[in-house]
Formats: sequence, structure tokens, C-alpha cells
Amino acid sequence: MDLDNLKSLWNKEDVSETPEISTERQKEIHLPLEKIRKNMRNEFWPTAILLPIILILIWFFQIPFRFKLYIEVLVASMALVTAFFFSKFFKLYKEISNPTLGTFDSLKDLLHQFELNKQYYLSFYLSFVPFFVCEIVIITESIPYTHQYTDGLLALKFILSILFGLFALYFFGLWWFKHFYGKYIDRIKRLVEEMKLQ
Repeated sequence: MDLDNLKSLWNKEDVSETPEISTERQKEIHLPLEKIRKNMRNEFWPTAILLPIILILIWFFQIPFRFKLYIEVLVASMALVTAFFFSKFFKLYKEISNPTLGTFDSLKDLLHQFELNKQYYLSFYLSFVPFFVCEIVIITESIPYTHQYTDGLLALKFILSILFGLFALYFFGLWWFKHFYGKYIDRIKRLVEEMKLQ
């Protein structure tokens, strides 16, 4: 096939343009996106300030050195995990700030990013399970008991504390995401569905 035939085939091919989103729809989408960005900022700054403060304040408590060291290692590890997940959230934050959300495809891509970040968010909360278990172990080992507990009763209290904490962590994570992000993502999904029907 020669070059002229290839050009003519290329020109004949029906290439549909990516549909543009109207200015009114862009404004409707902008409001929930701005709410999500605001909530991301409000979540980032307190965490970024609080973790270093905790690392410093631990050394002012009158507790055994070994206990301080364990807590420091736990909080530092939590800070590393938090930094990793915040780096993922920051990519989404930059994507939301992108002014080129004028096409339907870019909006669908953004919804995909939201879905990925929802998984990151739930993973973030689940990644705190080992830290929570370690904290329970440290507290159990470090606090002097006024009563003598049998090994069975101590094991039962330990297991119940962990189960309660894990359920609380899981449901708190779900509630937090739904309250601060999920309702806005759902609003954007509804707008996208309305646009599909038009």
C-alpha cells in the first residue's frame, strides 16, 4: 500500500471528538471537587503537624526508657506509612486542581482516580492494624496490674480489646471517608450519569 492510499484511508476514518462538558456542568462539578480538595488540606495539615509533636512530647513523660523507645518506633513507623499514603493523596489533589477537566473522558478518568484513592484510603486505615496491636501489647506489658489476672482472663481481655479496636478502626475509617469524601464523589458520579443520558 502506498503512502497516498494510507492518507486517504486515514482521512476517511471517522474519528469522533471527545465530547466537551458545558460550562454549567463544569461549575456543578467544580463545587464538590473544591470540597474534596478542602477536606484533603484539612486532613493533611493537622496530621503533618501532630506526628512530629507527638514524637517530641513522648520524651517529656515520666515513663521507662524502654516504653518511650517502643512508642517512638511505633509513631515513627506510623509517620512513614502516613507519608506514603499522603503521597498518593497528593497526586489526586494535583489531579483535582487540573483545570483541563473540560472533557467527558477526563472526568471519567478522575472518577477512576477517586476509586483508586478510596482503596488507598481503606488500605491506609487497615495498615494501622499492626500498630494498634503493638500498642495494645505495649500497654498490656507496661501497665502494672493491681489485681492478679489468670493467663486465660488476661488473654481474653487482650483479644477483646483488639477485636473492639479493629472494628472501631474499620467503621471509623468507612465513616470518615464517606463523610469527608464519599458524598462528594457520589455527587460527581450522579452528574456524570446525567451527562451520559444527555
